[in-house]
Amino acid sequence: MAVLTKHPAGPVPAPPARERTGHLLLRAWCVFVLFQALAGVAWVHALGETGAGFVALVSGLVSVGVWATVRPPVNWRRLPWFVLGYVAWAAASALWSAWPATTGITWLLLAVTTTQGLFVAAVLTWKETVAAIAAALKWVLSLSLLFELGVSLFVGGPLLPGFVVPAEKMDPIVYWSRDNLFDGGRIQGIFGNANLLAVVALLAVIVFAIRYAARAPRRVLLLGWILLAVFLLVRAGSATAYLSALAAAVVLTTVLLMRTVRRPGGRTVYYLVYAATAVIGGAALWFGRDAIFGALGRSSDLTGREGIWQAVLERAAEHPVIGWGFATPWLPSDPMFDRWIVDHGETVMQAHNMWIDVFLQLGIIGVLLMAGIYLAFIWRSWFFAIDRPRWDLRADRPYSPLTLLPTLVATVLLVQGLAESGPLLLWGWMFVVMLGSKVTQAPLVGVGPAEQSALIERGDPVVATP
Repeated sequence: MAVLTKHPAGPVPAPPARERTGHLLLRAWCVFVLFQALAGVAWVHALGETGAGFVALVSGLVSVGVWATVRPPVNWRRLPWFVLGYVAWAAASALWSAWPATTGITWLLLAVTTTQGLFVAAVLTWKETVAAIAAALKWVLSLSLLFELGVSLFVGGPLLPGFVVPAEKMDPIVYWSRDNLFDGGRIQGIFGNANLLAVVALLAVIVFAIRYAARAPRRVLLLGWILLAVFLLVRAGSATAYLSALAAAVVLTTVLLMRTVRRPGGRTVYYLVYAATAVIGGAALWFGRDAIFGALGRSSDLTGREGIWQAVLERAAEHPVIGWGFATPWLPSDPMFDRWIVDHGETVMQAHNMWIDVFLQLGIIGVLLMAGIYLAFIWRSWFFAIDRPRWDLRADRPYSPLTLLPTLVATVLLVQGLAESGPLLLWGWMFVVMLGSKVTQAPLVGVGPAEQSALIERGDPVVATP
């Protein structure tokens, strides 16, 4: 960083150090990896299942090669062992799977997504990670808006996956875009699903707001991106996303209150109020679900999800301990899933609840492993957010807005997981792995790259970075 002084004997200002081209390319690749996960099913709609699978596999191999070349130090004692245990148990389920082909294909997707999450966490610093997420979200949001605009202007009607214009009117559930941008209906973006667009738009609001609070460059443009994300969130009209936003607001308020505590034991009162609010809010949501979901334009059974849950639980109860075999998502080409549960004439590809989905696939053991993943992630993320950064005797360092990201992402995914299985795959799973690994490997923000976390754990001196 340049040193500026008006003293005549002061040093001559030096230009800022240039980043190496290799590291710039590394960051660009991480942005693509994050975009690939965030875009999700858009790849399937655009390239088909085979094309999307090829892109995922090749990108995973490239990341492994780059990782082996960069070779960032890893603290092996602080790996996300619950995540690795879940992946291993999912692989072991191939031994008894009722759908072995689906288990093999979907486990490969799980392994690639897990590897990508660990890769990004290992090679980028905290600031770079949040900046890369923001860049990927900008691509997703802008492409979603341009896609809907292009459909309205040049197609003038619904569009099917593969850029196919339907010859006749079909059930709207099969459309990639319903051409609703100018008629006030729910838009779906590049995802082909309004609920998926809404939760990514909510994530974008969180990430852009954190970047704004952290005084990132071009803050005026960040305000514009926040407005775009809010616009897409509202136009997607997802009840699940609205509830996730409310939960994230409650958690954010609680974290900021926790940060104001100055005396020992002062947080206890906030914890009690927070617990009471959670209990009262949960009870109000359950007993008042008819009025709440009615106000949001949804049925009290979350648009037929209770019927899906009942059917899944009935099958899961037949193999409650080890499950039927890993399958995330359910492949409709498999005879065991084809026409098993049908919604609007289409085979359902998920249980619409991540805990019920895990119970079906991997039994109680899988549920316990998933609970361990989220308990560890929430625990570390919570104290990562509310505790001051400290690695020596100094206890007055300022909080970093970047530390809010893991706990807010955990909140959004937990709420989404009550009505969707999205947290089990693509960006939902990748962010749990990536942020969970990042918190454990690099538990402080502003002290240097991830490899310095080992120094912190040993108590060795650490040089702060700007």
